[in-house]
Amino acid sequence: MKILSVVGARPQFVKLAPIARAAASAGVEHTIVHTGQHYDPMLSDVFFSELGISAPDVHLGVGSGSHGVQTGAMLGALDAVFDEHRPDWVLVYGDTNSTLAAALSAVKLHLPVAHLEAGLRSFNRRMPEEHNRVLTDHAADLLLAPTATAVEHLRDEGLAERTVLVGDVMTDVLYQVRDAIGDTPSALIDRLGLEPHGYYLATIHRADNTDEADRLRDIVAGLAACDRPVVLLAHPRLVAKAAEHGITLSSGALVEHPPLAYADLLSAAMGSRGVITDSGGLQKEAFLLRVPCTTVRTETEWVETVDLGWNVLVPEARRIPAAAARPTPSPTDVTPYGDGRAAERVIRELLDRA
Repeated sequence: MKILSVVGARPQFVKLAPIARAAASAGVEHTIVHTGQHYDPMLSDVFFSELGISAPDVHLGVGSGSHGVQTGAMLGALDAVFDEHRPDWVLVYGDTNSTLAAALSAVKLHLPVAHLEAGLRSFNRRMPEEHNRVLTDHAADLLLAPTATAVEHLRDEGLAERTVLVGDVMTDVLYQVRDAIGDTPSALIDRLGLEPHGYYLATIHRADNTDEADRLRDIVAGLAACDRPVVLLAHPRLVAKAAEHGITLSSGALVEHPPLAYADLLSAAMGSRGVITDSGGLQKEAFLLRVPCTTVRTETEWVETVDLGWNVLVPEARRIPAAAARPTPSPTDVTPYGDGRAAERVIRELLDRA
C-alpha cells in the first residue's frame, strides 16, 4: 500500500512524525509532500530533523500569500504530484490551507482521502481553519477522529459511516518527547534569567487577534500587565503585524523570543507557571503536560481542556492577567486524547480499507 501525506505547517509536522514511524513499522510505502505553507526554518525544517522525519519527497515551496492565492497555488501544483504518484490514500492533516487544497485536488482526481484530526469544530465561521476543516470532512472518504466529541460532531453532520475514533496522534508525539526530556530544565530559564515556574509562556498568531491594530494592542497590553514575565514566542505573522501596527512586543512583563523547536517548546511549557495562547495545538499540549492554559479566544475546538478545568477562554484582553494568575486546577487522570497509540490505529485503518 502507498500513502501520500500532505503537510505544510508546524502542527502538521508534529502529527506526521508518529504516522511516518507507524507506516515504516507496517512496511507501508509513504510519500511526504511539503507544500511550503510554513517556510521559516524554526516552523518547518527543524521539526523534520528533531522528530526524525525523513526529508520531504516533494517540496512545493508555495510560501505566504492570501488564503485564495496560497490555496490556489497548492491546488495547481498538487494535481501533477498526485498524477505522478497515484497513492492508495491521500492523508491530510488538521485544518490548514494545505489540508483543504490537498483534499480538493485528490477528490477531483478520484483518489481516496483520509482526514486526520477530523470532526473538530469551533463553530466560529470567521476562522479560516473552520472553513478548511468542515469542507475537508465533507470531501474526505475516511474521517479519523481524535476525540469522542469530534465523533459526535461528525455524526450530527451525517458523516457517521465514514468516521472512526483513533485518538490524537499529537498525544503520541508529546508523550515520547516529554519522557525524553525528563527533568531537564528549559534552556529559557538560564537564557532569560527566569525562575522555574515563575514565568508564563505565550503564543499569539491568529488573524482575529493580530490583523486589527487595536485588538493586537490590547492583547499585548494584557500580556505586559501580567504578574510575572511572559515569554512571547513570536510567530513571523505576529512580528510582521506588530511592525505594521507600530506595536512593540517587549514591554512591561513581556519578553519577545523567537519560536522554539518542539522539544524546547514542551520543556519551556513544563517549566512555566502557565501558557497563554490562541493556538489550538498548544492548548492541548498544555493540558497533556498538566500546565494551566489561558486561551485568548471566544471558543476552542478542544472543549475537553475547558470542561476539565485546565483551560479558560478569555476573549477580553484586559482579563488576561487575572486568568493567567488563577490557582492551578485540581489534578485529573482523564485521557480524552487517547493513549499515545493513535498512529498505529490510523495505519491499520488505512490498510484494512485499501
